[in-house]
Amino acid sequence: MAKKREALDDQLRERILKALEGLEYGSIHIVVHDSQVVQIERTEKYRVPAEKAEGMRASK
Repeated sequence: MAKKREALDDQLRERILKALEGLEYGSIHIVVHDSQVVQIERTEKYRVPAEKAEGMRASK
């Protein structure tokens, strides 16, 4: 039974690491129920650089 638990722990660890791969902005949310990981959520945000249009001025 211990080997099965170790295999599950290794699988969870790999899934968490995979969720972190390439993540620049965002979050990883790990849901635990009764001391067991039941869900891993990845929220990724892509930030677009703000550019001002040529010729536009701030209004006063």
